[in-house]
Amino acid sequence: MDNLDLKVKEFIAKVKNTKEEFDLSADEDLSVALMNLISIEEHFFFTGAKTEKTEYFDLINEVRKIRKELLKRIVKDYEGEVWCLSKHLLASSMRLIEVGTKELDKGNKELAYDLFDKAYALYSLFWALNLKIIDIGEVKKINEDKLNKEDKETGSVFKKLGEIVKKLIDCCKE
Repeated sequence: MDNLDLKVKEFIAKVKNTKEEFDLSADEDLSVALMNLISIEEHFFFTGAKTEKTEYFDLINEVRKIRKELLKRIVKDYEGEVWCLSKHLLASSMRLIEVGTKELDKGNKELAYDLFDKAYALYSLFWALNLKIIDIGEVKKINEDKLNKEDKETGSVFKKLGEIVKKLIDCCKE
């Protein structure tokens, strides 16, 4: 058994022991809702700037309050910039999905798929930070392609994180 599988199994066992408090499928839905709330904030900004109507700017704060309240449900224990990193990882992921979808519509499948891969990599990093799958304290002390100092597997960190997220989060589970 490789280190990635062991880490996933340990995490799943931890989740099973606290099942009442921990519903990843609901959290996945919430993370997508958060992406959309961030997008709404951006749209209010651009609409206000383009129309020069400050009422749109005022609405940003109302949406921001909701987004902050809901983000606390996923980003529970954060240090330093993890809160902001989480918000920006979700926002960047959402934007890459939207750009990828537009490219797909234009028939640029290769570019769209590349953008989707990047969006999923950022989304996986969001979950890795907030589920504490990666040890941030060890990041500077290990090679860039390792999840932690015990990781012996080759391949990119994003690919490994994506595999973990695939194994952990299944929105179709009830």
